[in-house]
Amino acid sequence: MAMVNDEKPLGLSHSKFSLDSDRHCGNTARQRSSTSCISEISDTSPTIEAKGSRIPTGSHVTSFIHDEENDHFLTDTDPRINTDPVPADEFQTANVVTIAGAHAVHDTYTAFLPPLLPHFVAGFSLTNTAAGTLAAFLQFPSLLQPFIGHLADRTTLRWIVILGPGVTGTAMSFLGWAPTYVALAMMLLVAGFSVASFHATAPVAVGYLSGSRLGRGMGIWMVGGETGRTLGPLVVVSALAVMSLKSMAFLSLAAIATSAFLFFRLRDVPLRTRGDGDQVPWRTAVRAMRGVMLLLGALVALRSLMVMATTVFLPLYLTDQGASLWLAGAALSIVEAAGIAGAFAGGWISDHVGRRAVMIFGQIVAPLALIAFLAADGWVQVAILPIIGFSLLAVPPVLMAFVQEQFPQTRALANGLFLSMNFAIRSVAAIVYGAFGDAFGLTTTMYVAAAAMVLGLPLIWMISPSTPHRVPTT
Repeated sequence: MAMVNDEKPLGLSHSKFSLDSDRHCGNTARQRSSTSCISEISDTSPTIEAKGSRIPTGSHVTSFIHDEENDHFLTDTDPRINTDPVPADEFQTANVVTIAGAHAVHDTYTAFLPPLLPHFVAGFSLTNTAAGTLAAFLQFPSLLQPFIGHLADRTTLRWIVILGPGVTGTAMSFLGWAPTYVALAMMLLVAGFSVASFHATAPVAVGYLSGSRLGRGMGIWMVGGETGRTLGPLVVVSALAVMSLKSMAFLSLAAIATSAFLFFRLRDVPLRTRGDGDQVPWRTAVRAMRGVMLLLGALVALRSLMVMATTVFLPLYLTDQGASLWLAGAALSIVEAAGIAGAFAGGWISDHVGRRAVMIFGQIVAPLALIAFLAADGWVQVAILPIIGFSLLAVPPVLMAFVQEQFPQTRALANGLFLSMNFAIRSVAAIVYGAFGDAFGLTTTMYVAAAAMVLGLPLIWMISPSTPHRVPTT
């Protein structure tokens, strides 16, 4: 089936409307034989007839669909059609906070791996390459997020959201029971698939529950994740101080309890991206997203070097400058803590001043703050760190809100595609940044990172704002 894409909704309060025969009936004999050539429709008739369809007076004609057998006018009362469920304007605070809290619990468990790596290296006599590959096993399923999102668009999101914390937390808590490296890798793949599924769908559920305050919802969602990633290492290190690696399995009880709580809390909450049966073919959806996603990918790529500079490589830069390991770690904590505030404020403010304004703010302030940080020393550097963290992480929730707004029919697919693209770009950026740092020094590389982020400013004008994309359904 195919929908005539350029038809606009037409109400039957109009006395007549015409379908141009050249445009809608086609110019070939085959096209004319397979398409009903309707010249006019009058609201004075008791019904409106097309080949294979009868439409009662008073219905609202929404579109015209043709196929080889029949032609149909589709109305808002036709049982075959479910219009996109537009979320209510009301911001459902309790439900949004519930899912964001589950996000915090979920990401607490995913942050277990780095502190556990020394134990696995010693226990399985691993090389650094083999140890690093373990992290890849956890992250690799993120590439499947577009496919997971597409499936979620065709059904309810509830069970993926509910099971995420329990499955991920259980898999990560039982890592100490892995008898071999291969078994450990398999457990991390299970956890990684759960992580990918949860992150492809739960933000969409939050967006659905946020109504018109999508930025606020994405900000609260990201606060949960940042909190979990901050707490995770502390939780696992504290646990190992009083129990063995195998006894760490008891930590899974909190994850299971979280999933049980989500079940009871969300069992009556509708979590869908669209109405049942109103499905968009994935090829059609991806083609509709291609232009926007290419621009977003370019923007993320230019931002990624700045992210590497202020997160992964910041402690290394400071220790190279003579700072103690404690101070280098504290500096990273300051950036992350300010980032939590930035994520919350950025999403919230974007609902009031617009997505573009917050994007521009972050794209200008963050690189300028990094340049000021490089030029300063002592406590002045420490004072600048919160500005870097706040402005840099104020933008991601805005981008996530923007993606969901642009593709309301296929939110989960769009969200999954955007997140998997982020994963791929960040992976490459870490390698590129490290190689550039080896060749030219970390200080020079930080200046380059700041300049690259400024170069992304024109892209913001190119990608926002615009009318949400609507794609044909089947």
